[in-house]
Amino acid sequence: MKTADLVDAHNDHVRFCELPFRQFGRVRSFWGPVATVKCFEDNALLKSCLQEPGDGRVMVVDGGGSTRLALLGDQISLILKANGWAGIVINGSIRDSAEIDTMDVGLFCLATSPKKSAKDGFGKRDVAVHFGGVSFNPGDYVYRDPDGVLVSAKKLV
Repeated sequence: MKTADLVDAHNDHVRFCELPFRQFGRVRSFWGPVATVKCFEDNALLKSCLQEPGDGRVMVVDGGGSTRLALLGDQISLILKANGWAGIVINGSIRDSAEIDTMDVGLFCLATSPKKSAKDGFGKRDVAVHFGGVSFNPGDYVYRDPDGVLVSAKKLV
């Protein structure tokens, strides 16, 4: 699956996320149904959601674009992998990037920060999130490779 090929074949059915994401982890391409979390500088809800079976879904996190605090590190990345999530896209920051880069996980984020987030449980799950010029709705499909992130209301592959 290449996002360029999906755009060529399904241009009228895909939306392109226009943020300058950085990629981490050894999984460079992934796709699956969307699950969402909206949280700002607090990762307790995200961690809780990732502890549930991923069943090949892609977690899409709207962290408000914060580059101050990390929403995910190496420990939560291990949870992501162990519970069968296809990957994660974060409109925010991560930490432990060198360790994550050696893991069999797929991750796109905006930045890195050594500072951990709050753990108060603020946020929402399974809601539409909006960033990078697109909306991600639970049940949409995300397709991600080194060229970018696409969103579609229907399964394309």
